[in-house]
Amino acid sequence: MAREIDSPGPANAIYGLGFIGAAIFFIGQTSTFWTGVLGFLKALVWPAFMVYELFRYLYGL
Repeated sequence: MAREIDSPGPANAIYGLGFIGAAIFFIGQTSTFWTGVLGFLKALVWPAFMVYELFRYLYGL
């Protein structure tokens, strides 16, 4: 029996690089430990911020 494996490798790599970049960006702007923790949490959900800002720009909200 042949088994098909679906691997989303390239998408995971792009998200991973985006996470590293977002973490550096958000944590680099902090001045305290807790804002650094918040920056790390923001880095986990960076695509949501990007899509929100894109829609806000496109639709002028």
